[in-house]
This record gives sequence, C-alpha cells and structure tokens, in this order.
Amino acid sequence: MPTPTSRPAPAAAAVPRQTSFEELGRPLASTTFVVVDLETTGGAPADGGITEIGAVRVRGGEVLGELQTLVRPDVPVPPVVQLLTGITPAVLATAPSAAQVLPSFLEFARGAVLVAHNARYDTSFLQAACRRAGLEWPRPEVVDTLALARALVGRDEARDHKLGTLARLFGATSSPDHRALNDARATVDVLHALLGRLGNRGVQTLEDLHALTAAAPAARARRGKRHLALGLPSAPGVYLFRDARGRVLYVGTSVDVRRRVAQYFTASETRARMTEMVGAAAEVVPVVCATPLEARVRELRLIAEHSPPYNRRSKDPERVTWVKLTAEPWPRLSLVKQVRDDAAAGAEYLGPFRSARTAELAVAALHDAHPLRRCTRRIPRAPGPDGPGACVLAELGRCGAPCLGTERGGQDAASYALVVEQVRASLREDAGAALEAGRRRMRELAGQERFEEAARARDRLEAFLRTAERAQRREPLARAPEVVAARRCTPEPGWPDGGWELVLVRHGRLAGTALTPRGADPVPHVAALRATGEVVEPPGPGRPGLLVEETDALLTWMEQPGVRLVSLGEPAVGWALPVRGAGWARHRLGTAGTAP
Repeated sequence: MPTPTSRPAPAAAAVPRQTSFEELGRPLASTTFVVVDLETTGGAPADGGITEIGAVRVRGGEVLGELQTLVRPDVPVPPVVQLLTGITPAVLATAPSAAQVLPSFLEFARGAVLVAHNARYDTSFLQAACRRAGLEWPRPEVVDTLALARALVGRDEARDHKLGTLARLFGATSSPDHRALNDARATVDVLHALLGRLGNRGVQTLEDLHALTAAAPAARARRGKRHLALGLPSAPGVYLFRDARGRVLYVGTSVDVRRRVAQYFTASETRARMTEMVGAAAEVVPVVCATPLEARVRELRLIAEHSPPYNRRSKDPERVTWVKLTAEPWPRLSLVKQVRDDAAAGAEYLGPFRSARTAELAVAALHDAHPLRRCTRRIPRAPGPDGPGACVLAELGRCGAPCLGTERGGQDAASYALVVEQVRASLREDAGAALEAGRRRMRELAGQERFEEAARARDRLEAFLRTAERAQRREPLARAPEVVAARRCTPEPGWPDGGWELVLVRHGRLAGTALTPRGADPVPHVAALRATGEVVEPPGPGRPGLLVEETDALLTWMEQPGVRLVSLGEPAVGWALPVRGAGWARHRLGTAGTAP
C-alpha cells in the first residue's frame, strides 16, 4: 500500500511525549467535594466578616460529613443582614472568632475540591479571613455551581440561575433560607443534578468539568481555527492535526474528513484535551483512503509512527508485556517487553498483554497446570552436588527441582523437557491441560467455600486463554505469505460504492486494497493488486505491537459475513485453528462470548 505524501516533521519534534495515566484526568465519580456556603456581614471581603460557615463533604453522591458553626465577626452586622439571615449580635455574642474556626474548616476541606454557588464571593471572604488570622490559604481547586448551571440550564427551564430557583427546579431536599448549612445542603443537591447532565457531553473528569465552565473563551478560540477545515476533501480517510513545528498532535479517521474536522471547531466539541489540541494546531493534513479498512490501518500506522500526545487509544503499541518461555537449558516463564529473534533456540512467546498484571495471571494459570520451575536463577546444564537445596515448591511437589541434579533426587533433563513441551503445546495448540487444572482448582476451592479464591483461579485461567485464543487466531494470517480476499460492496454513507472491495494481506499486514467498478470483471484487478502491492517481510522482532493491532483489524474485516478468500498465494498456507486450542477451552469454560 503506497505511503501517503505528507510534510515530514522537523528534527526538533522527533521526540514525542507519552501522555501519562494521571494526565488522562480525575474521574468525577471518585472526586471528593466540599460544598460550602457563608453568611457574611456584606460589603467587600476586606472590610466585612463571616458570620456563619456551613459545609458538606461528599464523594460519589454520598455525604461523608458536615460542618456548621457561627462566627463572631470583627465588624457590626448591618440590620438588613440581620433581618435576612436572623443572625443577630445576640446570637453571635458567644460564637468563636474566625481565627478559631478557620483551622477546623481548612482541615475539613483538606484534599477536596471546593464547591460554592457564586464561588468567587465565598472564596474571597475565606481568603480575606485567613489573611487577617495569619493563616495560609491553601488555594484549593474550585467549582462554581453558578457557572456550571449557566452552561447546562437554559432559560426555557429556569428564569434565572439563583440557588433557590435551581433548588426548586431539581427538587432539592433542602430549601435555601440564607442559613449556611441549609444553603450548602441545597447546593449539594444542585451539584449532583448538574453533574448528572454531563454524561451526554463527554464530561467524565474534573479537568473536563473545568473546561466546560470556562467554555466561552475556549469556544471563541476554537472558532478562530475554523479556517483549518477549509479546502479539506469531503471524502473518507485519515486526518492529522499538526502544530506549527510540524509535530503530529492527533490522528483520526472519518467517512467525511472535512465535515469531521469542522466539528472540532464548534461548541459540540467539549472534551478538554481536544480543546487544548485545537489550540495548539496549525494545520490539518488529510489522507484520502479508498475503503474503511484502509483508513483504519493507516490510522494505526500513523499513530504508531508519530505517537501523537492527544490520542488515547492505539498509542505506543510497544508498551506491552509478553510471556516468554525462555531458551536456556532449563526453560522457565518470564515477562518481557520485546520479542526477540530467538525462536530457533527454543524460545516461545505469548502476547501481547496490555498490562503486566494480566500477564502475571496467565503465567500463574500455566504454573497451575505444569510443574515448570519458577526460580529465576541460572541452572547449569548438569547441576552439581554442591548446588542450593530444594525450595518450598519442590517440597510441595509443584516443581521437579532440576536444580538439585539427579544425584540428589532432582528432575532429570528428559522428564523436564517433557514438561517444557507440554507448556509449549498449551501455548500453541492444546489448552486442555490448563483448562482441566484450572477447573480442578476451582472445584476444590468452591468445595471449601473459598469462593473468592475460586474466582481468582478462574481469572488466572481466563487471562491465559483469552490472550492465547487471540494469538492462535492471528497466527495463520501472520505466517501466510499472501492472502487475497474480496467482499461485495454494499452502500455505506460516505464511502465510495463499487463492485468489489479487494484486500491484499501479506504476513498479517495490509499490502494493498482496491475497489472495482460496478459490473467489471474483478480478476484483472486482483492481478494488478498482487503486482503492485507492498512487499512485506515475514514477521520478526522489532514491531510486534504494530503487527498485532493491524493483524487484528484485518481479521475483523475478513471474518465478516460475505467475505470470500480469492487466493492464498504460492505456496499456499493452511488456514485453521487448533481443535483443542484456547478458543475451544474458553468455550468449555463458558467465557467464549466475553470481550477479548
């Protein structure tokens, strides 16, 4: 498949930045909020004082605690404020001062996001009070329910965005009455109601929430970049956002590139990271594709090549874990980050696993089924009599202890090689031993009413079988020198309508694709595709992550109803799954329908 023409990034931009998990955002569901309301003497914060503090600490919709206290101000309470709140000098005569109250409030709010209705008013009085008391203001993150309501509640629902109006609109359990704790409780109900409206806007994190409440300037900045969509093709394909230095910021795919890119500059795009990306973008480069499959594969390759900082998925496919059956005199299972060219020496790989934890579970499932050694030390081909003693696993009969040598009753090379071949068979073609060992362990634990441990044993077995099934499904296509497949085109919005969609795959990689005209003989087009397709070397070390994702995308396409195999190339390679492979075992286990 020809490489799209695009301007290369300058050398200064050659080192991309990998977004960390922390940078993806803090989920709102696990964020702790302290909702606060103040009653004050009025006036400016520098001249006025606090008369009452009410606060509610909440997380995930649950109230964790409440705080309420009167505060004796240093200035008189105006009569109009007394009439409004009912807080008179007599009521405040024995109340503690702000200097006495604020440490307790700051401790109550420690580590939480501060929430208030018209938050600038409340936080300004708290800051001024801390300053007068000689306390450091911790500068917490703040969410303003007034700003949030303005973004989410239209005039057709409420005539204004006052706390009392919103409390009635959302059926708050507490009615605002100008007393701090009741008002804070009402604000909690309003906050939860507003958060409940965020799901269809893609707001899932605290960072997204901050971006939404600051939407007006962000929207203006987005609209100022609308010219980037001008001149883009109204055709299917891939698009790349680049910054002024030519660095790729984001890669996406669409059935209509111009229409999709234009959406990034409208109010419908509320994702904080996309707003930030658009702000840094200087150009959009389109890559027109003939078919959806080509667009998907190009997207994968471009993301793997450039590692765009704003792509969350499919980024940096090399950051995976593999389980390796090592090539040494007494092989063992090990977790590695790279696939090396050592299959000829006896190494075997299973993966990739998206997390080391899942890989560890798979290794545990294999150890449950096979008495392979688990120690990491190197054992000589002929262990001598002066070696270390047997470990606990050997004493329990779960390891043949080859480290002892035959002179001290350890396992000999021939019997250990038989265990290794059984492990190799479990990885390649026969998952029966792992299935039976896992089932037996689950039955034993369930019979002892150790149900949580039985569930963990099932998780171990499922982690192994799920990845082994994908690897065994992928392997025939990856080793096939050439496969040509075809699917009759059906009308799809945005995609060209031809006669047949032809796909050329070599060693699990898309080597070319084409659409034949309606009514035309596809045979000459197949011959031209084979003659002009990309030359692909057999899979090897160095790019297993990219090959895996691309091969999976091709398999998904080829397994659609109506896809026909036109040719398996020369020499033809058989395409079959092992009879007792991991897919069979998952079906017996009852998890074959779960997501891979």
